[in-house]
Amino acid sequence: MTTTTTIAAISTSPGVGGIAVIRVSGKNAVKNCDAIFKAKNEKISLYKQFAKIVSYGNMVNKTGEIIDEVLATVFRSPHSFTGEDVVEISCHGSVYVQQTILQLLIENGCILAQPGEFTQRAFMNGKIDLSQAEAVADLIASSSAASHRMAMHQMRGGFSSELMKLRTQLLNFVSLIELELDFNEEDVEFANRIQLKSLAIAIEQLIMKLSDSFRVGNALKNGIPVALVGETNVGKSTLLNVLLNEEKAIVSDIHGTTRDSIEDAVNINGITFRFIDTAGIRDTKDKIESMGIERTYQKIELAAIVLWIVDCTELTEHIEWLTDRIAKKAIGKKVILVFNKIDKIAEEERDILNQLFEQFEGERIYISARDRINTDGLKNALIAAAQIPQINSDDVIVSNIRHYEALQNAHIAICRVIDGLDSGISGDFLSQDIRECMHYLGEITGSISNDEILGNIFGKFCIGK
Repeated sequence: MTTTTTIAAISTSPGVGGIAVIRVSGKNAVKNCDAIFKAKNEKISLYKQFAKIVSYGNMVNKTGEIIDEVLATVFRSPHSFTGEDVVEISCHGSVYVQQTILQLLIENGCILAQPGEFTQRAFMNGKIDLSQAEAVADLIASSSAASHRMAMHQMRGGFSSELMKLRTQLLNFVSLIELELDFNEEDVEFANRIQLKSLAIAIEQLIMKLSDSFRVGNALKNGIPVALVGETNVGKSTLLNVLLNEEKAIVSDIHGTTRDSIEDAVNINGITFRFIDTAGIRDTKDKIESMGIERTYQKIELAAIVLWIVDCTELTEHIEWLTDRIAKKAIGKKVILVFNKIDKIAEEERDILNQLFEQFEGERIYISARDRINTDGLKNALIAAAQIPQINSDDVIVSNIRHYEALQNAHIAICRVIDGLDSGISGDFLSQDIRECMHYLGEITGSISNDEILGNIFGKFCIGK
């Protein structure tokens, strides 16, 4: 990638802080910064400064007025994040100072960077591949130790190296098969079909392993959705507030207070859970409440774990009716039966509870959300229900839906290769299927890409990254 534009942006979060970082990248990055930077040692200019040396000086406007004391670091092409000349300016965190320095850079020839443009330039200049670029965004957004480790491994190229091995092996075979097509009159085989089938089976198994890891990767990246369901006034909102450790939902003795779903996320032992407080399920003629109950059913279908909350003190005649509705929506979900307000009943009354729910085969937890009795036990049950394996730094985990879809398409193609080898189809058809598999693997790393894909990926980045 060659470009004549030099981009600039504030790379730190918006707002006031101790310091802020302004990043400049492009052919004239050093020249444009040098025009407004005056080193304390007047004999030194950024243009003549050695790479990776921090210079101390002032940022000044056209009249010579000092805007701020700053530190400026120069990175020379190609030894920088973007592969271009880069200058990083560390200034004080005043919003006025940040915006003034940025304005001075624009007046001296820079243009304001678009979202993700620094990372996009790093990709286009071959510093990172596309999956590593996406890992940069995942690392910024990581909210747990597991999601951080996953993003770091991908950013270091762990996922990319696995895919490159597969593509290299396939390329070697497809080259031999296509060489056969040049000698079709001699009826020779350069590609050993037995070895090719063994390779195709091994690749199919690895692609399936990577695809299967998406369930874990998606949960670690986006959080595991947990729906809190039950009748009205059983303590769903109270439990949500306890789990989040804040007064997120309105708590009231009035039935039907929650009429819409309320969502928030919390990290429990390194796993992010997205809790969804839903409207209480009951027969009602209230149109608005009925709409809320319909959304409850939708949230049950979208959740991975369902906390079915029951008030121990008010077991109604609607238990069978409620059980039927929750069971139909929660097929294939992990359902935990939570008996709330356990502090208000005697120990022997638990037997009555168990008899009423004898058809329920899942886990049962006895808590008091208001008094925080056994809420730690509930958290442990959630962690067990999540079924998240221990993630090591070397594990390759797929967390991106785009990667997952590409792997699914690659899997279909490699299965056709295996079927074709079993049925003895000609080399030209084999070659086409192998190349299709390589195509989808290349889409993940960016070996094969288009402007629409790139625009969609980098458009989601923050400005300055």
